[in-house]
This record gives sequence, structure tokens and C-alpha cells, in this order.
Amino acid sequence: MDPECVSLLPRVCEVLADSGESLPDDTSLEKLLDWLTEAGGSLLKTCPCFLDFISTVVDNTDSDPSVLSFTLRLSGLMAATEDGFKMLQEGSVVDHVFGVQRWQEAGLWEDPCIRIGWIQGLRSMLQHPKALSFFVQSDFIKPLLRLHTDTSLFVASAANQTLAHILLFFQPVSPAGCNGADETDECAERTYACISAPAIAMETSAKYTAVVTAISEYLNESVVPKDNTQLHQSLQILKLLALLLAQARPPLRDTLLRTVAESLEELVTSGYSRLTLPLMDVILAANRSQRNTNTVSCGSDERVARLLSSMLNIDKPADLIHAAAASLRRGSLDNVHTARAVRILLLPFDIITGQTLLGTDAAADERRFLMVEQLKNKTSCISMICICLTNAPQITLVLPDVVPTCPPVFVVLAVLSLLRICSGDSSSSSTSCRDVYRNIIGSGKVQKCALEALTALSSIPGAKDKTNDVFTLLIQYLDNPDSDPTVMHKSYKALVKWMSVCTDVSSITDQLRQDLIRVVQKRVCDMRWEVRDSTVEFLGQLAGTRGAPEALLDDCCTTPLLKAALQDPESYVRASATSALAQTLAHSWQQGAALTQEQTEIVSRLLEILSEDTEGFARRAVVQYFIAWFSSRSSHTPPSSSLLMTSVRSVLSLGSIDLDWEVKVHTLQLAELLLDEAFTGHQGYRKSSDADHVALHPYATMSDQTYTLHTHSLRQTHTEGSDSAAALNNLVEQGVFSALLSGLVDCDRPVALKACRLLITLRETVCPLLLGAPDASAAMATVTRVSCELPGRGWGQEIRKILGRKKCNQTKGADIAACTVDSGECGEAGEEGASERGDSVCVSVCDVLRSLSLDERLDVLTQSSDHVHNSLLSLLQDILTSSAAHTHPDTQQGQAVIVDCY
Repeated sequence: MDPECVSLLPRVCEVLADSGESLPDDTSLEKLLDWLTEAGGSLLKTCPCFLDFISTVVDNTDSDPSVLSFTLRLSGLMAATEDGFKMLQEGSVVDHVFGVQRWQEAGLWEDPCIRIGWIQGLRSMLQHPKALSFFVQSDFIKPLLRLHTDTSLFVASAANQTLAHILLFFQPVSPAGCNGADETDECAERTYACISAPAIAMETSAKYTAVVTAISEYLNESVVPKDNTQLHQSLQILKLLALLLAQARPPLRDTLLRTVAESLEELVTSGYSRLTLPLMDVILAANRSQRNTNTVSCGSDERVARLLSSMLNIDKPADLIHAAAASLRRGSLDNVHTARAVRILLLPFDIITGQTLLGTDAAADERRFLMVEQLKNKTSCISMICICLTNAPQITLVLPDVVPTCPPVFVVLAVLSLLRICSGDSSSSSTSCRDVYRNIIGSGKVQKCALEALTALSSIPGAKDKTNDVFTLLIQYLDNPDSDPTVMHKSYKALVKWMSVCTDVSSITDQLRQDLIRVVQKRVCDMRWEVRDSTVEFLGQLAGTRGAPEALLDDCCTTPLLKAALQDPESYVRASATSALAQTLAHSWQQGAALTQEQTEIVSRLLEILSEDTEGFARRAVVQYFIAWFSSRSSHTPPSSSLLMTSVRSVLSLGSIDLDWEVKVHTLQLAELLLDEAFTGHQGYRKSSDADHVALHPYATMSDQTYTLHTHSLRQTHTEGSDSAAALNNLVEQGVFSALLSGLVDCDRPVALKACRLLITLRETVCPLLLGAPDASAAMATVTRVSCELPGRGWGQEIRKILGRKKCNQTKGADIAACTVDSGECGEAGEEGASERGDSVCVSVCDVLRSLSLDERLDVLTQSSDHVHNSLLSLLQDILTSSAAHTHPDTQQGQAVIVDCY
């Protein structure tokens, strides 16, 4: 820990102990605990003031509960090492702090803050055998088990985690020789004794066995609720059991299962629907744990199998569906149980659609009658069907092995039938289930789940034979005016997915093509903007699908629709149309095809959006359109005098002054592409993508990085210098350099950071003089003559101020006072008139790159915004300052110190 922090801690402890009041920022104590936990080591040796602080605060029961809770957790943190525990025990601090009775007598135990502090303090302390012995001797297991079902969810959860920690942290390693089928308690006791250090091991194993016994008996006695009021208790116990069985090794796992197996079997038959999924979590956790270990459990395998069979044979159909779905989704089951789960999930499909999914004897299924009756309830019906649909893709993965009579493609047919029923087609329903049919007709929830399932089922064996059936149904859904916008979006998504896996596009009939064109033309003009947005997105996605555009829609249909969508009143639709146009035209760009009059008009409209649109979504999409165009164009496309290069100049000019920071970042990405084109192959040039920058959110904290400079070869020729000068001059004319300088002084950090990195790359490439190359002067004389224009207002004025300050700092022998005048006046000596009038001035590009202190700027920009305040020292200073302001009698309202939120 920093010495300055250590020096402040006694004062912080004194403030907290004396005032006994909470701080203005109630998260400060939480942050302090986080820092102390991170510091680790023996905190009592480093900060002995904590011992007096703990004793003082605990004795003062009038202290604020938050301070008392902090003290309890701090005590546990101090006692987490054996040395720290010994020091606290010698002063009788541990007994004093964690004694439950004294907190109850003081009337503080009713406060959840105290209870959770006690629990978390115990958990922090229980990291070594001495702490476990203290825990057992103090009989803390009883209050901890009571808190396990506390009325406060936070307290109950903390108790749950602590009980699991005790059992799992101290559980012994299974020894060789105890892996057989012996099921006696002697086997378990011998297992617990297999810990290192024999003398300590025997004592610890006895304590641990006592804890295991107490917790196991409590779980066994309390897991089955006596009435509905105890469901919360059973739920908490099942959560604890699932947590334990997922991580317990064979000795502990077998003991737990042996103890609670009968109670769990009783719980299966009790009929509490709320406990179905938590109970399945317990059974599946035990099942996975067994399969993940190589040891032979003592009879627990049969117990788990028996529990699974019971869960997959319960009488309530809704609970049965939940249990089957959970076992298929989260379990690693044998074929018998997997087949049972699959048949349960296929049964509702079989009943409603009339598809023969379970064979000719399905009608004889003893559960069928109960399932039909449950499906007649509308709420239950929709819920059960949606669960089955969600698991349909998983079902098809195991069907061939467990239900040979049901090929995976039958599931596709069942989903199609369900979708037809939802749209009102009674021909697809079973004649004996009209009541069930009425429950799902028009159900948006079932439609959405079915469309998601249909999308996921596109790649199963035999699916391609049903392509026309799928397309016909999806087009019907798109043509239905009553379809919900979300349903239409999912229909488009399914259509694209099935098109992407269709290997024979010639199989798509002309009628389907005509129907789709008609539907798309209608939906792109829909009254609902969400439908229009989904439609133009679909057109773009279809363009990126192999063979799809030619098979379903051609450019003469797609491009005019998207061009019209650029005029849409909704910005989301304009943005989607712009992106879709980029996807649609990418193929012609790659081939270097000549631009049509329509494409020229599109470019004009996009530039209009960039300059006039009030919404950032559309403007971002426009810049990305030109990025895609520039990246995709053929290498044979003439770079000069083309519409693209003319437009790029306008995009750089407009995008660099946009109010949206994402538009400006995209503009810099376009500038980066121009840099790459100009200097790729140039000696010493490195693409920004090669810098191995970590991909983080632009406003995320970044690690300190040094920008490695590339030294140039000293054998650079006049020809290379001339080429560099020509390339640099071209970049200046295109507006790349102006965009970079504008970004450098931008108020948005991601923009400034991107611009700074690109300017450093440019400096390394064209200005080797800055790196001290002794014979580069003559070769690069032409480069140094390349100049750019700095405006007298806006970003140009900011750059001129920076250059002016640099001149002041470099002036030798000048009066220091001369540099204290206005930086613009100092920096533009000889140009004062131009600055005052707002006139532009020309400066050397290399001079600008040399004078901007780019490396220092990069160091600042790569730091997070909280690099100064996110520290333990800052937090301690805040606590002291805010406490003084909080308690000072002369502090006026509104003058209290605001603690850093860090």
C-alpha cells in the first residue's frame, strides 16, 4: 500500500470512529473495502490503527448501522489470514465483533445492514482452519441457517453464498481407495480426514464433519414445504443445493444426495409448480457433476436417475413441459431420459397440428388426455407451445437417435402447421382439438417463437426440400395486413436465412418471385415505420446472400425502392435504406461498372442527408456508405475526377464538422482509407490496423500504450521524396489533413484519439527529419514545401494557438513575460491582422506535425477520464474532506463537498 495512504488511514479511522455517522456519499465505505480487499496481505501489520478502530466502533452501539456493518466486514477481512486472526483473537476482538447475542441485546440485529455485515464478515474470515474451528465452537451455524431464509433477499442470498463457501472451500480431496460402492458413514469420515498436516487435519475434519452434518440435516428437514407460506424457504434451499451439487466433489456430493434424496422425491410428488424449475436445477446439477468426475459415486447415480424419471413422469402437463425442456437444454442425459424429454416436448405439436410425430400409437400415450385438457386453457396453451418451439432446434439434434419414427424435417412441418393455424388456416389443425386451435389463432407470441424456430431449423437435414413451402408461408405472413411489425421483421429474417441455405435457386417458382416483389413493394410504403425499416433492411440483407438477388429480386426492382426510401420521414428508415444501398451496389463497385444516372442521383441525395439531416443515424450511415464504396471499388477504377473522389472530399468536409461524434469517427475512418491508399508500400508506413490497438468502447478506460516510432532507412532517394510530396499534397487537397487537424482538437475523446494516432502515422511516414535522419534533408526538401491552409476560425484557430504556444516555448532569451500574453497573439506574430480578421494562413505540413506535440497528446488521450480520482489516495482524501464539511457548523446549505463518484 502506498505510504501516503498508510499515513492517512489513522485519520480516516478516527473520523469514522468519532462521528459514528454515515458519510455524505454512502458508497464510500463500500469503495474503501474494495480497495482494502485488493491491497491484500496482512492489513493489521500495515495499518495497526484498524485494531483500535474496530474495538472503538463495536463498543459504541450508537454508531450508524452502515459504519457498524463496515466494521463487521473489515473485521472479517482482517481475520482472513491466520496471523490476522490470531492478533484479533488475542485482543478478544473476534468474539466481541461476531457475537450475535450482543447485537440482539442492543436492538441492532433487526437492521438488515447489520445482519449482512455479519454474514459477509464471516465469509471473508473463513479462509483457514482456525476460522472454521472458531465458527464451530461459537455455534454460528444456527444463526446462519436462520438467516438463510431471511425476509431480506440480500441477507438470504448472502447467507446462501456463505453456507456454500464453507462446505466447498473446506471440502477434502477424494482419496484413492474410497471410490467404491461403500455407502457407510465410516467411508465419509475417512474421506474428510484426508487433509494435509495430520494433527490439524483430524481436528479440522471433525469440525467440518459437524458442519456438513448440521447443514445436510437442515436441508433434508426443510426442503419440503408444509404449506404455501414455506415456498420461499424451499426455494432458497433448492438454490443452495444446486450451487453445492454443481461444485461438490464426490465425498460431499454423495453425503448431500444420500441425506436429501428422499425429501427431494417427496418434493417431486408434492405438486408445487413454483418449485419445478429449481428442483430440476438441483437434479441436473447432480447429474452433470457425476458425469464430469471419474470417481464412482456411492449409490448416488441411482438416486439421480430415479429423481429424473420421477420429474419426467409428473402429472401436471405444464410442469412436465418445463421439466422436459430444462433436462434437454441443460442436462447431459442418457438416451432413455433424452427420449422421454423429446416425446414430452413433441406431444403438444402432435396434438395441435395433427402431424404424426410420435408414431401411430401416440393416441395411447397415458399423458395425452391430460395434455389435451391443459392445452384447452389459453394461458397454459400459449406458454407450453412457446416452450416447445424454443426447444425445437435442440430436439432435431437428438431425434434420429431417440425417436427414429420422427425425422427432423417433421418438426419443420409441425412448425409450418402451427404458423398456418396462427394465421387462421383451420386445414392445418387436428380435427379433434378445435378448442386448442382457437387458443393460438392470432397469437403474436406463438408466431414470434415459431418464426424464430423456423429460422433456426433452416439447416437441418431434409429442410431444403421444403423451401417452397417455407417461402409461400412467409410471403403470406408478409402480405397479411394484420401481422405485427415484429412478426414481419422475423418473417424477413427467416426468409433471408432460408434463402442463404437454398442450394438450388432455380427451384423457386416464378409465382413466388412475383408475389415477393409485390409484397415488398407494398410493405416499403407501409404506414408503420417499423415495417418499412424491416423491409429495407431485408433488401440489403438479401443482396448479401449468395444467389438471392437474382433468384428473388433484381436490381431494377431493389435500387429504386431503396432510393425512394432515402426520402422517408423516419430517420431509422433513411439510415437502413442507406446501408441497404451500400450492400446492394457492392457487387457493381467491385466489378468497376460505370455509374448509372440513378446511382449518381443517389450520391447527391446522400450528400444532402449528410449536410441537412437532423438525425445522427442517417448521417452515420451516409459516411459508412462512402467507406464501403471506397473499400469495395475495383482497383481498375480511375482514382481521379471520379464521382467517388469528388464525393469523398465533400464527406470529409461535412463529416469533420458534424455534431455527432460517431459521424466524426467514421469520417476519420474514411480519411484513414485515403492514407492507406496514398502510402501503402511506402517505406516506413504502417497501417493503423497493424498497431494492435485493443478493441474497446471509445469511452472505455485504456491501458497505457507507447506509440512505437518507425525509423526510416537512411537510403531514401529523391524519387521517394517526390512521391511522398505528391501523395501528401494530394491528401491536403482532398481535405484529409484538415479532417485530421479538426479531429485533433475535437471535444470528444474518441475523435481526438483517432485523429492523433493517424497524425502520428502521417508524421512518421512523410517527415523523417523529425526522427533525426542525417541525410534525409535533401531527399525530403520537396515534402517540407507542402503546405496546408488553416482557417482563422474554429479548429484552425485552435491549431494556430497550439503552434503559437510552441513558438513561445522554443524562443530562447526572450522575456518570459512575453509568453504570458494571449496565446493567439504570441503564436501568430506577424499574422495578428490575419487572426483578427479571421483570414486563413498557409503553414508547412511538416512544421505543423513537428509542433503539435502529438506523442504527449496521445499519452493524455489514452488515459481514462478518472485516472486522477480512481485511487485509494483520492478516496481517503474525499472521506476526510467530506466528513469535515459535513460536520462543520459553519457549512452553509449547498456548500457541502461532493465526493468523487469514481
